[in-house]
Amino acid sequence: MKRYDHFGRIVRHAREARAWSQEALAEHADLNRSYLGEIERGDVVPSLNTMAKLSHALGVKLSELVARCEESTIF
Repeated sequence: MKRYDHFGRIVRHAREARAWSQEALAEHADLNRSYLGEIERGDVVPSLNTMAKLSHALGVKLSELVARCEESTIF
Protein backbone atom coordinates (compact mmCIF):
# COMPACT_ATOMS: atom_id res chain seq x y z
CA MET A 1 0.00 0.00 0.00
CA LYS A 2 1.34 3.40 -0.98
CA ARG A 3 1.75 6.13 1.54
CA TYR A 4 -0.77 8.42 -0.13
CA ASP A 5 -3.57 6.12 -1.13
CA HIS A 6 -5.91 6.68 1.84
CA PHE A 7 -7.11 10.01 0.46
CA GLY A 8 -7.44 8.60 -3.04
CA ARG A 9 -9.44 5.60 -1.85
CA ILE A 10 -11.76 7.90 0.12
CA VAL A 11 -12.29 10.06 -2.96
CA ARG A 12 -12.89 7.02 -5.19
CA HIS A 13 -15.49 5.58 -2.83
CA ALA A 14 -17.27 8.93 -2.51
CA ARG A 15 -17.27 9.27 -6.30
CA GLU A 16 -18.57 5.75 -6.83
CA ALA A 17 -21.27 6.26 -4.18
CA ARG A 18 -22.59 9.04 -6.40
CA ALA A 19 -22.30 6.81 -9.49
CA TRP A 20 -19.97 9.38 -11.06
CA SER A 21 -17.23 8.59 -13.52
CA GLN A 22 -13.79 10.05 -13.04
CA GLU A 23 -14.63 12.41 -15.88
CA ALA A 24 -17.72 13.68 -14.07
CA LEU A 25 -15.90 14.33 -10.80
CA ALA A 26 -12.97 15.92 -12.60
CA GLU A 27 -15.37 18.27 -14.37
CA HIS A 28 -17.19 19.18 -11.15
CA ALA A 29 -13.88 19.80 -9.39
CA ASP A 30 -12.26 21.60 -12.34
CA LEU A 31 -9.43 19.05 -12.50
CA ASN A 32 -7.83 17.01 -15.25
CA ARG A 33 -9.25 13.45 -15.37
CA SER A 34 -5.78 11.92 -15.61
CA TYR A 35 -4.68 13.80 -12.52
CA LEU A 36 -7.78 12.60 -10.66
CA GLY A 37 -6.83 9.04 -11.58
CA GLU A 38 -3.36 9.60 -10.14
CA ILE A 39 -4.91 10.90 -6.93
CA GLU A 40 -7.26 7.93 -6.64
CA ARG A 41 -4.37 5.49 -7.18
CA GLY A 42 -2.25 7.27 -4.59
CA ASP A 43 0.44 8.12 -7.13
CA VAL A 44 0.47 11.83 -6.25
CA VAL A 45 -0.15 13.96 -3.19
CA PRO A 46 -2.82 16.55 -3.99
CA SER A 47 -2.40 20.08 -2.73
CA LEU A 48 -4.73 21.43 -0.10
CA ASN A 49 -6.39 23.50 -2.83
CA THR A 50 -7.03 20.35 -4.90
CA MET A 51 -8.39 18.54 -1.85
CA ALA A 52 -10.74 21.46 -1.26
CA LYS A 53 -11.93 21.36 -4.89
CA LEU A 54 -12.67 17.65 -4.57
CA SER A 55 -14.48 18.00 -1.25
CA HIS A 56 -16.60 20.83 -2.62
CA ALA A 57 -17.46 18.84 -5.75
CA LEU A 58 -18.40 15.84 -3.62
CA GLY A 59 -20.44 17.95 -1.19
CA VAL A 60 -18.34 16.86 1.77
CA LYS A 61 -16.40 19.03 4.22
CA LEU A 62 -12.66 18.88 3.64
CA SER A 63 -12.16 18.19 7.33
CA GLU A 64 -14.39 15.13 7.00
CA LEU A 65 -12.36 13.77 4.07
CA VAL A 66 -9.14 14.24 6.03
CA ALA A 67 -10.65 12.68 9.15
CA ARG A 68 -11.70 9.63 7.13
CA CYS A 69 -8.11 9.27 5.96
CA GLU A 70 -6.88 9.32 9.53
CA GLU A 71 -9.51 6.77 10.55
CA SER A 72 -8.92 4.65 7.44
CA THR A 73 -12.67 4.39 6.95
CA ILE A 74 -14.66 4.63 3.75
CA PHE A 75 -17.97 6.43 3.17
